[in-house]
Amino acid sequence: MSSALATFMSWLSAGAAAFTRPSFTLFVELVCSWVLCPGRRTVTNMLSMLAPRPRRAHDAYHRFLRAGAWDLTQLWFFLVTKLVGALVPDGPLCLDLDDTLFHKTGRKIDGAGVFRDAVRSTGKRVAYALGLNLVVLTLRIQPPWGGEPLGLPIGVRLHRKKSLTTLDLAEQLIRQVADWLPTRSFELCCDGAYATLVGRELPRTRVTSRIRRDAAIYDLPHSRRQGQRGRPAMKGKRLPTPEVLAKKTKHGWRRVQVNMRGRLVERLVLTRDVLWYQVSKAKTIRLVVVRDPEDNEHDDFFITTALQAQPAAVASQYAGRWSIEDTFRNVKQSLGGEDPQTWKGDGPHRAASLSLWIYSVVWAWYLLTHGATKTWTARPWYPGKTVASFADALAALRRVLWRHTIFSRSASQWHLRKTVAVLIEALARAG
Repeated sequence: MSSALATFMSWLSAGAAAFTRPSFTLFVELVCSWVLCPGRRTVTNMLSMLAPRPRRAHDAYHRFLRAGAWDLTQLWFFLVTKLVGALVPDGPLCLDLDDTLFHKTGRKIDGAGVFRDAVRSTGKRVAYALGLNLVVLTLRIQPPWGGEPLGLPIGVRLHRKKSLTTLDLAEQLIRQVADWLPTRSFELCCDGAYATLVGRELPRTRVTSRIRRDAAIYDLPHSRRQGQRGRPAMKGKRLPTPEVLAKKTKHGWRRVQVNMRGRLVERLVLTRDVLWYQVSKAKTIRLVVVRDPEDNEHDDFFITTALQAQPAAVASQYAGRWSIEDTFRNVKQSLGGEDPQTWKGDGPHRAASLSLWIYSVVWAWYLLTHGATKTWTARPWYPGKTVASFADALAALRRVLWRHTIFSRSASQWHLRKTVAVLIEALARAG
């Protein structure tokens, strides 16, 4: 077994305690076939990657997802502890939070519902679709080649109709990770749908988000005068909305460099400590307004509970939140997270969560075994490619798995390896 394959298997073995011995065997086979599968990731199609044939009947793998004896929460726990220890051994952890819709079709799919489809919706039209609404927490990693960060999923919650809200599920995820990592602090970044998390008491977590342009904000209360009667004031005077405040303020703007997903740009910033009373009551938050000096873009309005944070750092941190959107796209397009045709019990939720889990493992394996080493062949139409994509990481892992699958059962003459190398490269790039 090569060192690269041994590294990958060590990531799978790290979660062995979440399974029984028979279910762990099914888990390893399913994950490997999921990575190798070039087409739709239905269970039966993935099983065709197991050579020469699956060890068990196909319904055993369906039953593994639907009602198998394994603990999804424990599987995430083992991944998080290994991931953090290997890639971010010290310092605050930067987390991103959002929800996504995994589309499904069928008359009855446990856990599915009709939700707003953020991808198909526009500013004038809201689109809805049937699917699984997943609240996902990712760990933001800065890759060794620089540029845009990576978002590695570390937790998932399924949002069901008439149950806990997405905000409640998000709080559960953060508290769970905080319990798993009791010595670490967190920098959480989320879009405006989760802005009210600034009013919740999250352990060792500083929150950065957008705020509504028309939000009701207040000045901080004045200090109590000596001898003043009555209860202390809870808030100061009502301030203009963030949008009006930015338009009226002529002085106090500063020109800074903001890191926009690996690219430095100039922006004007304005900061003010305020109260968002309806959300955070007596908790002071910092309002950061970011303006394009060329006036080509609308003003952005951010809030953060990190009162010592520099405005450029707040804007840069929020810009890096886009890594979670890349994660959703890659999981759906490159790993077929929406494809497994499982409808009953925990099957739909487990299959979707497993696709996100595999995404984290593939990136972690690639970062540890290759780092900034170039693993792709330069193409004439893309000579300036300098950073790895998830497709490159997936292709690198496929090469390792296919070599093991083919040569562990065949002769090892040099001419055979040279001939098969072309086939392996084609398989690695398929799908």
